[in-house]
Amino acid sequence: MVSDGLWSIGELAARADVTVKTVRYYSDRGLLPEAARSSGGHRRYGPGALDRLRLIRSLRALDLPVPEVERVLDRDGVPAEVIADRLRDVGSRLAALRWQEAALRSLQECPAGERADRARLLGAVPAPPDTDAVVRFWRRILPVRLSGRVVSLVLGAVVPPPPAEPSPARVLDFARLHALVSGPLPGGAACRRAQPLPEGAYRPDFRRGLVPVLARADSALIRRYWKLAAGLFGPDEPVLGALHHRLSVALLHEVGGHEAGRHSLGGHATDGHAVGRHADDGHEADGHEADGHEAGRRSLGGHEI
Repeated sequence: MVSDGLWSIGELAARADVTVKTVRYYSDRGLLPEAARSSGGHRRYGPGALDRLRLIRSLRALDLPVPEVERVLDRDGVPAEVIADRLRDVGSRLAALRWQEAALRSLQECPAGERADRARLLGAVPAPPDTDAVVRFWRRILPVRLSGRVVSLVLGAVVPPPPAEPSPARVLDFARLHALVSGPLPGGAACRRAQPLPEGAYRPDFRRGLVPVLARADSALIRRYWKLAAGLFGPDEPVLGALHHRLSVALLHEVGGHEAGRHSLGGHATDGHAVGRHADDGHEADGHEADGHEAGRRSLGGHEI
């Protein structure tokens, strides 16, 4: 310390174990006020500058941006909202790193000849992942006359959240789902308009009329969607794809009997006695006799329902 009780910029930098350039930067930003100037125009700092410089370094070590450091110094303390903001940011970065690690392991585990295609598939998903593409997909195919409240309820039930603890397999499933919903709808299909219920909707023959309605929703695209999405929902969460299939099978069994004849469910021929055989992604699932005891069994994404 010089004779006037103040430090030069070099002395302050040495005591704080930083460079002179760093001290000058914070001084020019107004974070580190000068106590005075020498007769030659050199900066002089008082003893309090050392504590302030150490606080600045600690805040920067926590990755607070310089504007946030300015806010903290102006308030003479660390506001709770600043800490909350940083925690959210750190959490987002950790989620991105966990996702990237699982994606890299998925690449590591796949055959060398498939890595380029898989890298393109995985790289198309943002890190950390979001469900924006999946939400857009459902908004394109849901009836346009649905109320906002109903749409929100449907989206909450059909859109799987990104895996909180991603594994290579779940990351791959999510990436495949993302690719599926990001592509064009088959045949350039647009949003369907909700049709009014036919007259006599609540008469017994309404069930028979409902069969082709459910069949239209059992397209190859939707079956593929539910196969990929099934493993992304929690073990105790109801999966609407499974519920839809159970309803379809039950209706076919009820209206089929001996007189309803054969129906086409998602392009697969079924009748009142054998409705359990479906093709999922080109693989025929094991069928079960639709006899009232086993009408609701099917394999969906590896899960028996």
